[in-house]
Amino acid sequence: MSVSVHENRKSRASSGSINIYLFHKSSYADSVLTHLNLLRQQRLFTDVLLHAGNRTFPCHRAVLAACSRYFEAMFSGGLKESQDSEVNFDNSIHPEVLELLLDYAYSSRVIINEENAESLLEAGDMLEFQDIRDACAEFLEKNLHPTNCLGMLLLSDAHQCTKLYELSWRMCLSNFQTIRKNEDFLQLPQDMVVQLLSSEELETEDERLVYESAINWISYDLKKRYCYLPELLQTVRLALLPAIYLMENVAMEELITKQRKSKEIVEEAIRCKLKILQNDGVVTSLCARPRKTGHALFLLGGQTFMCDKLYLVDQKAKEIIPKADIPSPRKEFSACAIGCKVYITGGRGSENGVSKDVWVYDTLHEEWSKAAPMLVARFGHGSAELKHCLYVVGGHTAATGCLPASPSVSLKQVEHYDPTTNKWTMVAPLREGVSNAAVVSAKLKLFAFGGTSVSHDKLPKVQCYDQCENRWTVPATCPQPWRYTAAAVLGNQIFIMGGDTEFSACSAYKFNSETYQWTKVGDVTAKRMSCHAVASGNKLYVVGGYFGIQRCKTLDCYDPTLDAWNSITTVPYSLIPTAFVSTWKHLPS
Repeated sequence: MSVSVHENRKSRASSGSINIYLFHKSSYADSVLTHLNLLRQQRLFTDVLLHAGNRTFPCHRAVLAACSRYFEAMFSGGLKESQDSEVNFDNSIHPEVLELLLDYAYSSRVIINEENAESLLEAGDMLEFQDIRDACAEFLEKNLHPTNCLGMLLLSDAHQCTKLYELSWRMCLSNFQTIRKNEDFLQLPQDMVVQLLSSEELETEDERLVYESAINWISYDLKKRYCYLPELLQTVRLALLPAIYLMENVAMEELITKQRKSKEIVEEAIRCKLKILQNDGVVTSLCARPRKTGHALFLLGGQTFMCDKLYLVDQKAKEIIPKADIPSPRKEFSACAIGCKVYITGGRGSENGVSKDVWVYDTLHEEWSKAAPMLVARFGHGSAELKHCLYVVGGHTAATGCLPASPSVSLKQVEHYDPTTNKWTMVAPLREGVSNAAVVSAKLKLFAFGGTSVSHDKLPKVQCYDQCENRWTVPATCPQPWRYTAAAVLGNQIFIMGGDTEFSACSAYKFNSETYQWTKVGDVTAKRMSCHAVASGNKLYVVGGYFGIQRCKTLDCYDPTLDAWNSITTVPYSLIPTAFVSTWKHLPS
């Protein structure tokens, strides 16, 4: 066919209507890859040789560059490698693993199994076969187990597989009694051991296991690791050890007595222990702070939304046990725990009056007392503990001169309470006044999520308070406008669940308190607004709430390693939960 013939045909076609037919052969890409692979096997048109171990693989540069940024950079740059006809990996990649990668490059298929997944992930990361790396990580996530989670933690950390790392980390925390006996534990790098043993979510109620694990890790390579002993000792809640064990085993340990800094750390822990045993004031040292598995869960509620009773949640027996009547029943208050005490702030009483009162329940002595009143009467506010002090955030107060009390605009005021002085002070106000917001502390900062704004709209913002700078910022927006949500903290992740819209009521998200990034997690088991959540150990618990006329009657648990919720027990029909807190348990003697 000549050019002129084609031009004549074009001119004829343009004189009338144009019919268009788009031809697409769905199997074309596969057939091209199949033929390219055949050409590779026959060594036709190949222009580069890859060497690994004692094997050689002829390949096409264009194919390698198309599926790997590593090879694309190698072949397109002006460096010497771009001109070489051979690439030698020596022993940095096993030939079987390289063969699997090349099979994928020429077929878009690879079989991943327990024998090759880790090596494939490493090679995929090295040669920038990102799809292979991610597929291997996903395979390993599904095959995670207490016996391999330490190895997966190291692997995912080295190759920046974020989800695999997070799941491995959670499994390590949940299975500490298993992993501490694993040889991999003794080979962990120092920073990872410190991070693991110091974690609030480490699941152990016996600090002797943590102490012995620290000593075992040091002793495994004493010459190189002895200098880390003080740092490792500070990860142990030494003041929570039984007194006899602390005095006779720890204080007399030769490794400790020979090192001045370590000896001082133990001596300070002994002083804290004596203070605890003598009930001599508030002990705020980290060495006396129980981990979250050493916490007790308390529900506050009543037969109506007027809260009049405190209940203990027994997670093991799956029971909700009445503990004490609240001296002054109230609704729309906030509750927060500091140490072994539960603080109830503000709210509205039976006659709808807004209160400044602060009631304190001592879980050790099972008695109520009254603390200094807040500076501003408020309800619909949030509260959180930060550095052993209590903060109350936002809410409503009474409109001046109106009785009974009626809502005014949402408050900006934030108050700080120091239990050691029993005094309240004002701190920097919120950037925007809110009520019905989810308020928590994480990584030494306060966070307020969503809420009802001054204009009575749902506020789609995250407000963050930095105590050192005494100021609030807005570091992020919420995935959707929120109010009547619940929040709880695991590590650096803040989990938000529930809300007052059809979508938010069943959804759950996690917010990274360091990067300010959101991630969707598994939906809750039922739609909930005005629900309440706490963290205990390595899990989250949510209770209460309602949607429409439907009340939520289950206590649900979220396991982050499975990204799944399940119901633990049913809340008695006569109980409407209005707050949920986690306190320290009785300290061991």
